[in-house]
Amino acid sequence: MQTSVLIFILVGCLVGAAAGYLGSFMVLKRMSLVGDALSHVALPGMAIAILFNFSPMLGAFVALLFAVLGVWYFESRSTVYPEALVGVFFTFSLALGVLITPEPELLEALFGNIEKITSTEAILAAILSLAMIWVTKLIANKLVLGSISKELLESTGVSYRKTNLVYLLLVGLVVALGVKFVGTMLMGALVIVPAASAKNISQSMKSYFLLSALFGVLSSLLGALSGSLLHISTGPCVVLVSVAIFVVTYIVKAARS
Repeated sequence: MQTSVLIFILVGCLVGAAAGYLGSFMVLKRMSLVGDALSHVALPGMAIAILFNFSPMLGAFVALLFAVLGVWYFESRSTVYPEALVGVFFTFSLALGVLITPEPELLEALFGNIEKITSTEAILAAILSLAMIWVTKLIANKLVLGSISKELLESTGVSYRKTNLVYLLLVGLVVALGVKFVGTMLMGALVIVPAASAKNISQSMKSYFLLSALFGVLSSLLGALSGSLLHISTGPCVVLVSVAIFVVTYIVKAARS
């Protein structure tokens, strides 16, 4: 296996850690479907980036930025639930993305290809993943309070809307970073499944957050290694490993009951 591929796999582990950590709050906030649907919003952004020959990761982030801002804006000004709003973005974006993505690059955009990642994208992904973990840790208590009650959070003098905007932007960023590793169709699973697995066996909030990040790392590492060694798409391998971890933790949870 090439050294560059191993480095990219390690970078993928950092993205997996950030995705798992951010996903732990998404599960707490009961926004799992939001996290999954947001990953599909990246597709038209990647398609436009491919057509104009610039980084698909950047194109994905721009598309996700508009989607996140749209969901955040309408969430407080509409009677429609956030899940429904994201569902609208999801169906429109997925249809548009499939139509405009060049056919040779469509499978790569949907399911990822770690061997097509550039050194610049890998370095950027590593730095931003560490930054996201740090920022998320800074606002973790606010996110927990907000998941319990908006009023409880705002009674401390903290704006729920601003906190939620920062969080949604972080989710959009981690999805944009992960689409080259896992693909737009499956990145949502890397955000949600590790957190769901951690919830099965964690005994405290601290262990829940740590296990979410750890399972994100294991899913990325084992899945990417399997995909590279077998010469198949890394995205499905990462998700299958993640689901396997979930099954194991669910069995452990059942055995404890």
